Amino acid sequence: MKTSSFQTRVHEWVVSCFPRAAHRDRHERAHRFLEEALELAQASGCSREDALALVHYVFSREEGEIAQETGGVLVTLAALCNAQDVDMDQAGETELKRNWSRIEKIRAKQAAKPHGSALPQ
Repeated sequence: MKTSSFQTRVHEWVVSCFPRAAHRDRHERAHRFLEEALELAQASGCSREDALALVHYVFSREEGEIAQETGGVLVTLAALCNAQDVDMDQAGETELKRNWSRIEKIRAKQAAKPHGSALPQ
């Protein structure tokens, strides 16, 4: 029996959880990714000042290419997980399983937030 990739299984969850307008919205997905990345950085000891300095640095440069930047995210996430003794694959599986159990709560949060806002609520 062939197991679906993690990305495919996340897609199945997103399609089950969100209306098409939300799960296909690139800005929404980018905002949620940035929120989670910032939460991970914060949990890893990154200060607000360092995060803001990095925001200014990144946005002062030319825009990158999506596929290459995606690869960079995956490589640096794996390196961060290694440095913190976190099993990246297991952490992803655990969170996906938790998300399946929270669909109604996530839908309610999505419905209550301002449309088009980067902020989650």
